[in-house]
Amino acid sequence: MRIIDRQSPNYDARPDSVAIDILVLHYTGMRTAEAALARLCDPEAKVSAHYTIDRDGRIYRHVAEELRARHAGVSYWAGVRDVNSSSIGIELVNPGHEFGYVPFADQQIGALIDLSREIFERHPIPPRRVVGHSDVAPARKIDPGELFPWMRLAEYGIGVWPQASVPLEKPPTERIADLLSRFGYGVPPEVDWPLETVIAAFQRRFRPGKIDGVVDSETVTLLAALVSSTELGSSDRR
Repeated sequence: MRIIDRQSPNYDARPDSVAIDILVLHYTGMRTAEAALARLCDPEAKVSAHYTIDRDGRIYRHVAEELRARHAGVSYWAGVRDVNSSSIGIELVNPGHEFGYVPFADQQIGALIDLSREIFERHPIPPRRVVGHSDVAPARKIDPGELFPWMRLAEYGIGVWPQASVPLEKPPTERIADLLSRFGYGVPPEVDWPLETVIAAFQRRFRPGKIDGVVDSETVTLLAALVSSTELGSSDRR
């Protein structure tokens, strides 16, 4: 796997004793790959990621993994409020919803799988802590979006996917906030964004056919299945 260095000045030192145990996946959301690469390396933009993967599978490295890149912004995951300090960020070239969202290219996803596996060899990142930008910042972001192939990645241990389960007769809809929190999402009052926004982020990732932020039996059943499997620890094993 060939990695092209295109360094960004936008990074900080990681805090001492903070483990790198989250992987955050993004789309670039810009018209071209070159525009995205230029922005990630622009000192005035003050943003960066550790890597960018172009649609042809080329991988660009902007920030060394031991350093803190600036990709997640105001965010939260599983009690972590400074996601940048605990994570590695990967951008995937895609124009995004603003400029003509398209499916991710096969070569691009193949390169992501290879890169993620190498990252996992260096850092203890369990599948349940592989997340999208919209998972950690649902009030601000919707990337990598509903076309992102989460189910395919989960087959390689990159992220999780709900296992087939018998629908609950009476899904515990009143426990939706508790279930979301147990999976990792930030919910009020711990965070300053509406619960409906968090539900929509969950649906965008795990039930992309209907993203409405409404609690229904399918949403709760999928979430309950994920919480059950991850709390048993089955999805954290490699």
